Amino acid sequence: MKNNPQTHLFAVLGMSLAALVLVGCASTGSAPAAATAGGTQLTAAPERITDRAIFQDMGTYDDQQARIKALNDSGRHRVSSYSLAKAQCWLDVSLHEYSRNDRGGFPQAALSESFKITDYLEKGGVVAAAANPANTTPSVNEAAKLRPDLWDAAAKLKGHPGWRCAEQKTACAEVELVHAGNEFNQQQWRHAKPYVQIAEDLIGDAQRAAEACIPAPAPAAALAPRVVPPAPIVAPPAPVVPVNAAANVLFNFDKRDLGNVRPYTKDQLDSLIAQVKGGNITVTSIKLVGHADRLNSTGDANYNTKLSQDRVETIRAYMVSQGVPANLISTEFRADSQQIEACTKAKFRSNAELQECLLPNRRVEVLLSGVRK
Repeated sequence: MKNNPQTHLFAVLGMSLAALVLVGCASTGSAPAAATAGGTQLTAAPERITDRAIFQDMGTYDDQQARIKALNDSGRHRVSSYSLAKAQCWLDVSLHEYSRNDRGGFPQAALSESFKITDYLEKGGVVAAAANPANTTPSVNEAAKLRPDLWDAAAKLKGHPGWRCAEQKTACAEVELVHAGNEFNQQQWRHAKPYVQIAEDLIGDAQRAAEACIPAPAPAAALAPRVVPPAPIVAPPAPVVPVNAAANVLFNFDKRDLGNVRPYTKDQLDSLIAQVKGGNITVTSIKLVGHADRLNSTGDANYNTKLSQDRVETIRAYMVSQGVPANLISTEFRADSQQIEACTKAKFRSNAELQECLLPNRRVEVLLSGVRK
């Protein structure tokens, strides 16, 4: 479902919606002048192989993100609220699977759920009403129902006295459980497990946040009356908005130096560095994960391990040279153990064609985590 060799770029981006600004025009050149962005429907999967189609779909995602931002900026709905957080998380998982070249119905189904919620909120719908689409979490694309214990925990949180501090994480946990169920249907537990873990972590965070929201019980009154000055009123801390961004830096075949990085992916890396230095977010960590494709004619079993390590060190050195603090960066290198493009379904006329097909595997994943100020 996710390795169509005809799609030359979006099968490898792997970016979250927070990094949508890194995409721009999804091609090595400019989008056709006649291309239009926006709408509510993504391009049908068989037609999603041109710059025009990808550019139009990015316009759809960008427009929906702008609607969510407008609702947040209005003050009527905050992105930390259950309803608007649910719209944002449906949008995030839709773009995530679109970027991974999911050819099934999940990207459109998840995006449609985001649209339903923003449509309702923009029309002034009552948040607590049963008609609010955010108050149900459908198993879109017939996603499997995984981890009933986490669903039960999310339901209990909605009646917790500290619910207002747990709304955002609970909404996103429910969406990630549906996301995991879709991955389970497509490729079983190995692909579902990371998203189940995200949901489990979010539920744990939500439970802790809810408990922290409950005010401490007042001390028992002393037997002898005494004058006690009123305690100062301390406003609860403003909710923290998590930020996760990612980019894949791609290398030419058997290369590891900066000069052999594909230019459009270096542009994405530079945009990510600009976010780190821009001051709008506080970055807590940056992970670099190096990979190589499956080809190895050297006879050295460790060759691809060293190749993936060298690629990571190239990107790390470049980021540090651009002012990214070295202490924020951690590194991993995985050789050819995590191929995302098998290139086994087509016959290639030359080694060069096979090497180009395997391009998505020759990558350094740049994974940024932080909080928006």
